[in-house]
Amino acid sequence: MSASDFPASDTVVLERGEGSRVLVHLHGATVLSWVCDGQERLFLSSKNTYDNKVPIRGGIPVAFPNFGPWSQGPMHGFARIRRWTVTQPPKVAENGDVVAVLELQQDEETLKMWNHKFKMTYTLTLSDSSFVSNMVIENTDASSFEFTFLLHTYFRVSDIKDTTVSGLKGLTYFDKMNDITECTEDQEPIKFTQTLAKIFKDSPAGPVVIQCSGSRPLEL
Repeated sequence: MSASDFPASDTVVLERGEGSRVLVHLHGATVLSWVCDGQERLFLSSKNTYDNKVPIRGGIPVAFPNFGPWSQGPMHGFARIRRWTVTQPPKVAENGDVVAVLELQQDEETLKMWNHKFKMTYTLTLSDSSFVSNMVIENTDASSFEFTFLLHTYFRVSDIKDTTVSGLKGLTYFDKMNDITECTEDQEPIKFTQTLAKIFKDSPAGPVVIQCSGSRPLEL
């Protein structure tokens, strides 16, 4: 996946050099690709149409103002199907990192679904060995509102059976494979010997590490 696969007006490319690159589609501000050390680290569905209408499957979709089914609008909210604006094109910082900033505000269509004014500022920072995505959500309305937000990242692994996730032991989660039962994680590391679907209530104090043979570990 590269910028040449899309119209130039649809994408933003952060290029760090030395095999480090990020490709972002302005439809939903969806990160399509993160290449680190020359290796693709994100999964992207081959069934995507990139028609600037339906959500892009895979990469890093933005869920806002709701995660999950939503009675007021589409699944996972509208942020992933709205056109974002580039407020700062990719720029090289003093330390060599590449930084770009995207923005989304309410429009006529979002107000029909969710009658609130807001501003989302999405700052993407690419270094030689890391990628940082930072979202600031500002209430620009006269009244308060509630929302949920998620960067729904899809990581690429060569073999799920040879993949482990460390750093979650002792945390409470809801098991979607068992009627949303509340459980405590007792594995360290977590191994994928069967289908898993766990929603963790809290973040761990330390990093979460995804390890797969043949790939550099991913530290979150």
